[in-house]
Amino acid sequence: MNPRMKRRHALAMLAAGAAACALPFAARAQAARTLRFIVPYPPGGPLDIVARSLAERVKESLGVVIVENRPGAGGNLGADAVAKAPPDGNTIVMGAVATHAINPWLYAKLPYDPIKDFTPITGVARVPNVLVMSPEAASRLGIAGVADLVAYAKRNPGKLNYGSGGNGSAGHLAGEMFKAQAGVFMVHIPYAGGSPAQLALLGGQVDLNFDNLAAASANIKAGKLKALAVTTAARSSAMPDVPTIAEAGKALGLASFDIDTWFGIFAPANLPAEATARLNKAFVEAIGSVELKARLASLFAESMASSPDRFAAFVKSELGKYEKVVKASGARIE
Repeated sequence: MNPRMKRRHALAMLAAGAAACALPFAARAQAARTLRFIVPYPPGGPLDIVARSLAERVKESLGVVIVENRPGAGGNLGADAVAKAPPDGNTIVMGAVATHAINPWLYAKLPYDPIKDFTPITGVARVPNVLVMSPEAASRLGIAGVADLVAYAKRNPGKLNYGSGGNGSAGHLAGEMFKAQAGVFMVHIPYAGGSPAQLALLGGQVDLNFDNLAAASANIKAGKLKALAVTTAARSSAMPDVPTIAEAGKALGLASFDIDTWFGIFAPANLPAEATARLNKAFVEAIGSVELKARLASLFAESMASSPDRFAAFVKSELGKYEKVVKASGARIE
């Protein structure tokens, strides 16, 4: 082979090698991307379960996703870690109604701004709360539904009490909203978590609770708790025969009653539009998958996947709603 042919052969081999390496390099680059998905609550809860299911569904489009639990201060520690992370698309948080709508009014010193310090990606799911009583108490007090409850509370101010998972919890604030809109007074008894509050209701220590539907469903189905109404504007597909507080109390000042537990995905503020769109597309598709729909249904949760702009508007509206509720409740954590 003459020198010219040798040179052409060498160049051809070099080009072929470069082409062969291009795809593996792209694959390695994708594999090298690691997305930190922070859950600001302990392992095993609904947010953690859904986050881990989502991580499995998006790894083909987003690369390796590591779910990291960062509990503490009602979710504030994990949310703050993302608020202060670089806006490079590699760190996100499963925020919730507590971290982005309740805690800003509940905590005297919040280390982040729920609007300015985050880029909303998409809502994930919402879980209704449910107004429940023990069947024995409901029968004894003559309370078959919301109208009976309001009528009894007005005749007997301060005689009814309700439990919750603590001051500022979703159950507490649902009760405060109910009291304010119905114009009744009931005594709030806080417990150290939702489970102790439900045990207190089952044991007859409190008269009623505004409980998480997923947590209360087993006892409702077993007949140990009586569901008077769900707290969302629309009925729950999990229990379609149970009315909403809004429809059952339409003539009692409760027509606008709407409160639930929701969670969604946020990234640090100033995330580039391209990265925001990429994350939104991947997670919205994952939330709509058959596997995620089944997972959400098992938790009595309903999808609230959306565009970033729509989710941002929702979070702002929730923040405004809970400002009034938390301030009216008097709950405060210093």
